[in-house]
Amino acid sequence: MLRRSLLAAPFILAAAPARAQWVPRQPIKILVGYAPGGTADITARIAAESIQRQHGYTVIVDNKTGAGGFIALKAVAQAAPDGYTVGIGIMGQLAVGPVVPGSQVPPGLDKELVPICNLVGVPMALIVRMDAPFKTIPELVAYAKANPGKVSYASTGLGSTNQLGAEFLAAEAGGLKMIHVPYRGGAPAIADVAAGNVDIFFGNVSELISMARGGKVRVLALAASKPSALAPELPLLTRDIPALDINNWFGLVGPSGLPTDVKASLAKLFLDAVGDPANREALDKQGLIALGQGPDDFAAYIAKDRARWAKVVKQGNIKAE
Repeated sequence: MLRRSLLAAPFILAAAPARAQWVPRQPIKILVGYAPGGTADITARIAAESIQRQHGYTVIVDNKTGAGGFIALKAVAQAAPDGYTVGIGIMGQLAVGPVVPGSQVPPGLDKELVPICNLVGVPMALIVRMDAPFKTIPELVAYAKANPGKVSYASTGLGSTNQLGAEFLAAEAGGLKMIHVPYRGGAPAIADVAAGNVDIFFGNVSELISMARGGKVRVLALAASKPSALAPELPLLTRDIPALDINNWFGLVGPSGLPTDVKASLAKLFLDAVGDPANREALDKQGLIALGQGPDDFAAYIAKDRARWAKVVKQGNIKAE
């Protein structure tokens, strides 16, 4: 059996005869490594419901939580490469974890999974405490430069996407010196920003906008190059720092050895489902953007993101717990 790396180049047999499009003959199971109600779970359920509605195929979402979502990905890696077991792989697992020393990425997992398609992304946003002495990105940068080591930023732990977002900002703004305050989860981190105990926090806009609209925190900027349908009023961070376009993505992966025709058919099935106009409102409510990347584009995107975060990790001397 051919074993392919997550980032392997396409394998082509020049004289191979065309194969018929793969069609599922039994239920497809999507393994999600996170609890119901989160973005990964919502993405899987939107796709599953659309596929069932459009084609009548049964698609089951199975939440296997634990170990930062890697229990589910390991189960996908160990499944038969027949197209009936796939999983949701996110930026933190596939692009950030592999380049952060000490992260909990299981050994060999990168060679045991293959990218199928990148489904959706949600831009990150930067929130600050309500009484912060800066109301814009230029004001934050100027304040941090004038007061090295005084600005604090929260994260969900060492090596997390939240930490890397803040360190990315620090590097691109000219080497800001900020204090890292790690928490065990996003809820306590956001709560401490709201309480005024820490200055800033990077998180998915969908997880922050309700507190901002409730007057508990202030969104300084959206880390994107285009406005979000969820909060079109937010200023764009990229207008001040062009590189700060941080799209937290959620893709579909399968076990290595997945036949090319099966992988292509799954990609079309899931991308058509997420891109269905009937889902536009549901995606907008979550701040999600359909990405539409097939197998090769998704693999290239993972490689590009790894290179970006590897640079941030090196510059910030970041290590996981």
